[in-house]
Amino acid sequence: MVEHYGSDVVQAYMGHVQDNAEAAVRRVLNALPEHGRFQYPFDDGTKIVVHITIDKTTRSATIDFAGTSPQQPTNFNAPFSVCRAAVLYVFRTLVHDPIPLNEGCLRPLDIRAPKGSLLNPDYHAAVAAGNVETSQCVTDALFGALGVLAAAQGTMNSLTFGNGRYQYYETICGGAGAGPGFHGASAVHTHMTNSRLTDPEILEQRFPVLLEKFAIRKGSGGVGASGAAMGW
Repeated sequence: MVEHYGSDVVQAYMGHVQDNAEAAVRRVLNALPEHGRFQYPFDDGTKIVVHITIDKTTRSATIDFAGTSPQQPTNFNAPFSVCRAAVLYVFRTLVHDPIPLNEGCLRPLDIRAPKGSLLNPDYHAAVAAGNVETSQCVTDALFGALGVLAAAQGTMNSLTFGNGRYQYYETICGGAGAGPGFHGASAVHTHMTNSRLTDPEILEQRFPVLLEKFAIRKGSGGVGASGAAMGW
């Protein structure tokens, strides 16, 4: 592309793409409530706390995770880059225009997470589950603070087994949260997990296992004004 159009033209259009994304997010901010707060508790007492403040004059927002638990001795700590990616994802989903995901979406957003916290741990903290588990909780907390979507599973539903010869890893889909005026979607991967399930036939062909049942778990969704989604 650079050879065909030249570096200046390519750089200019890359800038246009980011400028357009910035403008799209600012339009979204103008339509959201000025203040939102959500607290997401973990089973072990750890919590994610997020405050969202929107300045309608500048059409910008501060996403502040002050009050979130300190980093933990477990591996559920999420590097700040994971937290930032979750924020980017959430605000991009609120843009209805067909824009590509890019850095321009973050220009109106000031993201703050206390140093040494679960979402901005110090070096050497264990972070293996931060991307596949905690990121989902961050996403649910953000949607909750904005008041636009109920929580999904808060996990990627990771399933793994294996031995010296076979290794298998899967993320099992669940239910997407409902929102104002619409129902949740059942049996889908949501938010920060973007993989597709292995077909049962492929699973049984490649691994020494037999899949006895593969179905939606009826009644597994929550109760609310809109229809709740169910998982497997």
